[in-house]
Amino acid sequence: MDLTITPSAAKFIQRMVRFGGAGESAGFRLVVSPGGCSGLSSEFSVEAEPLAGDATVTIDGMKLFLPAESRMLLQGVTMDFKDTPLQSGLVFVDPKATGCGTCGTSAPPPAEVGIPISSIPIKSA
Repeated sequence: MDLTITPSAAKFIQRMVRFGGAGESAGFRLVVSPGGCSGLSSEFSVEAEPLAGDATVTIDGMKLFLPAESRMLLQGVTMDFKDTPLQSGLVFVDPKATGCGTCGTSAPPPAEVGIPISSIPIKSA
């Protein structure tokens, strides 16, 4: 799979898995779908094992659980993590993405899609 994960995104993923409470065999489940002006929307969680239909993709020792559609959409994408005063979360840089140009908020290629940390569901015991 041609997915690049930057060191800052790798650190974020590793911390999520380590502190996610799903055990040693846990992985980072990432669901990416078409949508939004930038071209992608996504959700992620830490899971003990892949869900039905997920493939386990290991990149630099990190275990990712990816549904089929997500694997296709992530082909050639760079996943980064940004923590700035204006943005905090995963960012996907897709050289294939183009903005729609109708709403005036689309990013020019390569488009970035930010996923705010506040959107992470927290499981309580």
